[in-house]
Amino acid sequence: MPRPLGELEDAVMTRVWKWNRPVTVREVLEDLRQERSIAYTTVMTVLDNLHQKGWVRREAEGRAYRYEAVSTRAAYAAALMNDAWSQSDNPAAALVAFFGMMSEEQRQALQDAVRIVGGPTEENPDSASRDGGR
Repeated sequence: MPRPLGELEDAVMTRVWKWNRPVTVREVLEDLRQERSIAYTTVMTVLDNLHQKGWVRREAEGRAYRYEAVSTRAAYAAALMNDAWSQSDNPAAALVAFFGMMSEEQRQALQDAVRIVGGPTEENPDSASRDGGR
């Protein structure tokens, strides 16, 4: 399970995920500088660390690298949720508490996700048995 990203790592990965293409240190730096004062070497170090941790792959381009995300932000969020849930001594209670924290919009997104994977929903409780339990 991946460790949660630090604040600066998250800021860098947000750009890599958003742009969804190989990026250079300079591109990330210029975008980050719209929000904060930051050095080129800092961004370079963060991207190198993300590479060593397996978050990005890189390809040499001249004397520099282009970095690309290994997985999506959605996969990252799912891994964090799964890790937190698996650490509970009562997973059912943890899920109930989590669902209780959700907004109506989040609950709807959850129902949509369950529908996509073919599980039962409030509107269609027998869909899993009809679809062979997928």
